Amino acid sequence: MREASAPSYYEATRAVSLVTQPLDQDITVDVAIVGGGITGCSAALDLAERGLRVALLESNAIGWGASGRNGGQVLPGFAIAQTKLKRMVGAEDARRLWAMSIEAVALVEQRVRDHAIPADYARGYLHAAIRERQVHELEEEAEELAALGVEGVELLKGAAIQAHVASPHYRAVLREEVSAHLHPLNYTLGLARAAQAAGAQLYSDTPVTKIEPGTAVRLTTARGTVTAGTALLGGGAYLGRLWPSVAGYVMPVGTYIVATEPRDDVPALLPTNAAASDLNFVLDYYRRSADRRLLFGGRVSYSSVPPRRLAETMLARARVVFPQLKNARADFTWGGLVDITRHRAPQFGKLAPNILMAQGFSGHGVALAGLAGRVLAEAAAGQAGRFDVFARIPHARFPGGRALRVPALLLATSYYRLRDML
Repeated sequence: MREASAPSYYEATRAVSLVTQPLDQDITVDVAIVGGGITGCSAALDLAERGLRVALLESNAIGWGASGRNGGQVLPGFAIAQTKLKRMVGAEDARRLWAMSIEAVALVEQRVRDHAIPADYARGYLHAAIRERQVHELEEEAEELAALGVEGVELLKGAAIQAHVASPHYRAVLREEVSAHLHPLNYTLGLARAAQAAGAQLYSDTPVTKIEPGTAVRLTTARGTVTAGTALLGGGAYLGRLWPSVAGYVMPVGTYIVATEPRDDVPALLPTNAAASDLNFVLDYYRRSADRRLLFGGRVSYSSVPPRRLAETMLARARVVFPQLKNARADFTWGGLVDITRHRAPQFGKLAPNILMAQGFSGHGVALAGLAGRVLAEAAAGQAGRFDVFARIPHARFPGGRALRVPALLLATSYYRLRDML
């Protein structure tokens, strides 16, 4: 039985036809994939194009999780600062990781084009500073991006901001053209459709209840089993339910989005059609939709219960940024779980010699999950060099198990919220 979720704008504007069925027999394949999000569909596509026999198992509908519900922002880099990543893994691996993150963004655009995915792909991103301290952060980020070879970076202040975001809320904006935004559910479904066309077998409504390691991995479901030479696990915030030993390395965090009604003034709010976010710890992020809505995201929850009066709260936050929306209504409000790690860097690893996983994209999953699927596919095909670079990032569990890590995170979040106000 599928888990319920609030109807989203993405579901209402789904434009990709995809037919899948539950697994109802025993099968043998070269590679089994758990998780029908961007990671799993990306890996299935790459492996099928290599000529391998592939079966993907998704417990709900393809794209049901974060891949089909997120803010649609296609970002290079990681949720951890590049300077911190360099201290953790060394200069050479940090350089390789950055280069792969740039490749991740390019891969999204390439797949949208090559597979004719109706994902409303658009380039452009605005990093917005609310306070003077954040202006200095933007200045440092501009220098860092220039050092990394990113072209077209521009720091905007004063009246120049209004040409990109019609808001009185910001002291400075860093504009760049590497990042992009899209319709994430259509993108995920487009990847799945392309994987099917390449020969991958995709099974929806097929929860995996047990994974048995061995020379051949055996995956058990309610109505059939899959025997595979290699298993790739990409369940994101839900992976810990299946493989409990990895659960402590990520915290599933709820984040939420509101979509206004179509409005004639929305194009003028973001004249260059760039996506945007501020620099707060609990940040706001937003973009235009193709049908003139503002999609505005933010808030966090460390439980499975959405905040009360969510639509009103989200619209109130949007009106702080855009007072022009004083009469706007919420046509859709929804949320989902993002898997974050302690230091916000992604976690790749081997759970057995032939069982590989990737999780903890920490809000950068639209681009990074697609590359993760490719890197996992490479490793499954015997080319593990790039997987090993990611696997060298050190990770630590959240302390105290879920009973203590939620209160600890609430205390930390409260501290950073207070800092955001200064």
